[in-house]
Amino acid sequence: MTPTLALLHGFTGSGRSFDHLRERLETRFRILAPDLPGHGASPDATGWDDALDSVAAALGPSPLFLAGYSMGARLALAYALRFPDRVRALVLESGSPGIADPDERAGRKFEDEALATMAEREGIDVFIDRWEEHPTLATLRDLPEPIASMLRERRRRNRVEGLASALRHLGSGAQPSLWNDLLYLRAKALLLAGERDPKFTAIAHSMARAIPGARLHIFPTAGHAPHLEAPDEYAAALLDHFTPREGTRP
Repeated sequence: MTPTLALLHGFTGSGRSFDHLRERLETRFRILAPDLPGHGASPDATGWDDALDSVAAALGPSPLFLAGYSMGARLALAYALRFPDRVRALVLESGSPGIADPDERAGRKFEDEALATMAEREGIDVFIDRWEEHPTLATLRDLPEPIASMLRERRRRNRVEGLASALRHLGSGAQPSLWNDLLYLRAKALLLAGERDPKFTAIAHSMARAIPGARLHIFPTAGHAPHLEAPDEYAAALLDHFTPREGTRP
C-alpha cells in the first residue's frame, strides 16, 4: 500500500501550496494536503485545540508521514505530540514550539489581534500586499515567475475573515508553548530552515538540541520558505527522511 504524506501549509496558504512538488512526491506517496482552519475552503479558526481536532479529522487515524511549514509546522508538531502513534516521521520547516515567555506571548497575541482587525478593515488585497512586506518573507520577493504570481494569487483567494480568525486563534500568541514537551516527541524529526532566515535558523538549532535524535538541514540559498525557494533540495530532503522503514521510537 502506498504510504500517505500529509502536508500542512503556512499562514495565507492553502492545500494547494505544495502543488509544485506533487509530481515528484507522488512517486512515493499518496499526498494529503488539507486547507487549515481559516484558509481555502475550511471554516474559520475558533481555537488552537479546535484546529488540532480539525487536523485530526482531515488526516484520519492511520499512521502517516507528516510535514508542515511555518504555521503548519507548529500545528504538525502539536499534532505529533498529541497523537504519537499516528505520525511515522515528521518534518518541520521554519517551525517553532511557540513562545516560552508568557509576557512575550501575550504581547504577540495583542499584535496578532491588531493585525486581524486591520485585515478586516482594509480587505484581502491590501492585507496581502502588507503581509508580503513582512521582513521574514523578504527572500520570497526573489521568487521567479510564474511562481511569484501564482503564490500571490493563491493568497488572495483566501477570505479575509478566515485569515483574521487564523491570526487570532492559530498565531504564536495563541499557541501554547511546546518547548518543554519536545523531549517527549516520539516521531523521528527533521528540522528545516533557510540560512537567509536567521530567526528561524536559530530556532531550528535550539529545537534540534531539545528533540532526541532530531536531524537538522539548513538551506544555504533559502529564507523562510525553502519549499518554494529551493524546491528540488526540499523534495530531496523529504524523500531522504521519509522512508518506509521510519517509525516511532519505543
